[in-house]
Amino acid sequence: MNILAIDTAAALCAACIYDTEAGTERARVVLDLGKGHAEHVMAVVENALEQAGFSFNDIGAIAVSVGPGSFTGIRVGVSAARGFALALKIPAMGITTLEALAAQTRASFPGRQVLCAVGRTEPFAMGLFDPSGKILDGPRLAGMEDLVNAALTGRPVLAGDVADLVAENAGGDFEKGPLAATADILFYARVAASRPLGQEKPKPLYLRAPDAKPQSGFALPLKG
Repeated sequence: MNILAIDTAAALCAACIYDTEAGTERARVVLDLGKGHAEHVMAVVENALEQAGFSFNDIGAIAVSVGPGSFTGIRVGVSAARGFALALKIPAMGITTLEALAAQTRASFPGRQVLCAVGRTEPFAMGLFDPSGKILDGPRLAGMEDLVNAALTGRPVLAGDVADLVAENAGGDFEKGPLAATADILFYARVAASRPLGQEKPKPLYLRAPDAKPQSGFALPLKG
């Protein structure tokens, strides 16, 4: 089976096609956009299909990053994945950025716990995973003190764009996986390939309230 994986949760707009039987990546397209995922996600997917020599009918399942990450980016990716799944009548699976980061880290550090932490400001999104990839704690928001305690307790491998800051505050040397806000696109596909099909439809994982809020103290006068 071929899995189409999509990630628009952070700065990247990425897609890959993963052959589960061969255990190989058939194609990948990755753009470092920052913003503007909605304008590019369709082209990224189509370019990945073209690179693999596939059509949409060759895809058996969709995997998509559901966050934590950019509010807008997550919605773009999840909407695209659900649209493809509905049109093609195939399953779609949501994979968190923390799960994918942990999977990428375990590829370099097998048999180790992994502590993932991502975000721009405190509290950060965190997930603690056992050596098999099972979630032990999270996904949830955590302050730096909480992250430091988790790091010192089991000396896990650290991953995510907050990993360096966690290590600095913990006052010790830690082994580290990818220091990014999202994982390599291949690992979204690999996590999806390890799961049974037909799970719940993907939906955004939002751990914090949006930055944009309705205006307060402003109202139009009521007409009599």
